[in-house]
Amino acid sequence: MESFNNVLVAIDDFVWGPALIILIMGTGIYLTCRLGLLQFRKLGRALKYMVKNEEDGIGEVTSFGALSVALAATIGTGNIVGVATAVVAGGPGAVFWMVIAACFGMATKYSEGLLAVKYRVDKGNGRFLGGPFYYIENGMGKSWKWLAKLFAFFAAAAGLLGIGTITQVNGIASAVKGVFDPNDAHMVSLFGLNYSIATIVAAIVVAVCAALVIIGGVKRIATVASLIVPFMAVTYVLVCLCILIYNVKELPDAVCEIVASAFGLRAMGGGALGALMIAMQKGVARGIFSNEAGLGSAPIAAAAAQTKEPVRQGLVTMTGTFIDTICICSMTGLTIMVTDTYNVAMDTGLEGVEVTAYAFGAGLPWAQGVGGVVLMLALIFFAFTTILGWDYYAERSLEYLTNNMKAVTVYRWLYILAVLIGPFLTVSAVWTIADIFNACMAIPNLIALLALSGVIAYETKNYFDRLNSGHIQEFKKK
Repeated sequence: MESFNNVLVAIDDFVWGPALIILIMGTGIYLTCRLGLLQFRKLGRALKYMVKNEEDGIGEVTSFGALSVALAATIGTGNIVGVATAVVAGGPGAVFWMVIAACFGMATKYSEGLLAVKYRVDKGNGRFLGGPFYYIENGMGKSWKWLAKLFAFFAAAAGLLGIGTITQVNGIASAVKGVFDPNDAHMVSLFGLNYSIATIVAAIVVAVCAALVIIGGVKRIATVASLIVPFMAVTYVLVCLCILIYNVKELPDAVCEIVASAFGLRAMGGGALGALMIAMQKGVARGIFSNEAGLGSAPIAAAAAQTKEPVRQGLVTMTGTFIDTICICSMTGLTIMVTDTYNVAMDTGLEGVEVTAYAFGAGLPWAQGVGGVVLMLALIFFAFTTILGWDYYAERSLEYLTNNMKAVTVYRWLYILAVLIGPFLTVSAVWTIADIFNACMAIPNLIALLALSGVIAYETKNYFDRLNSGHIQEFKKK
């Protein structure tokens, strides 16, 4: 197993090397410049569009429903476990690079949402299918269909073996075990290894609940996500704010430490460049794992939105990155820093969810166990909705790849099975596999965004010209 993990780490280090980081950041910077800082200028309008339905829009679910599916997939263990993992592995500066990547990633996410609606395909019976596979094939041309199929393959694999199932349920099971059986007092033998009863129960319950929702399709997923996502996001942010306010004296030092670490200023000599690169690598990698900007997943949900305006849905889509990383991930990172959890983790070897759980326990004047329970509940909701959202992404990718709904049905049950067995796999291998599949998805999608940047710029200008001239009605009449 150790040799297998070493191979995975070597592959991960290669695919997430400087070339991919430059491609991700470069695409975001290029689109930001070409669109004239649109993600900052139009953020207020985007937030309004997020909760206002479009007049006479066509699609499967409302714009907010489509965003909720996307947020369900993005707000997950990456916001809790991923941030903690990035901070421990890359230092506090990883939080800084997460936020910087997200600022440019908003332009990337906007472009993805726009192209998803522009090139989506009406499959009949009120179903719309779209995403990178269709804007690659229909936007770049039929000769690029191989690239579209490559993306679809990696997306289906990522859902089944990485970001969609194993990492999420693994985080849930770890949190449940940390609360109900932290000392391994109730163990049973399974597959030749010993596991906590809490882990087994968590795996079964999550798999059953996921099956009940997933079998209902995108409309049921959107309904559940629209109820859970706003509640869980607001609650988590409020708890983090309480911790930051209670520890407000430590906040300036925490921010300074994050910025200094981001540029390797705490390292000596040649070590500064190495520290900077590690912080940037971990921050960008975990950031894209969390908000998925450039990954090509969110546009699959955006294509189902009830809209006739690609730009409008692009604006709605980009709010997902703002909410996920700039708001929620930043809160997690600051919470870890103001409670001195980073130094505790370095001294004691805490990893994954243990890091954030310790921060929640130490951040407020309550028992450590209370903080663990609060985090467990947040993680369960976060990760569960990610499981739902990624099933939709993966199924639509497989539908494009095979054009066979029987294959999609088989995949759906394999997906549920992966949720069931996820907690019994090692944490390090799980996260490494997820990182690798993320990279493999991102590359075809980023190539398409760069190739179609002219279309993005034209559609954006055309929309705002029509809006300013009064030819578009922004909000639904009451």
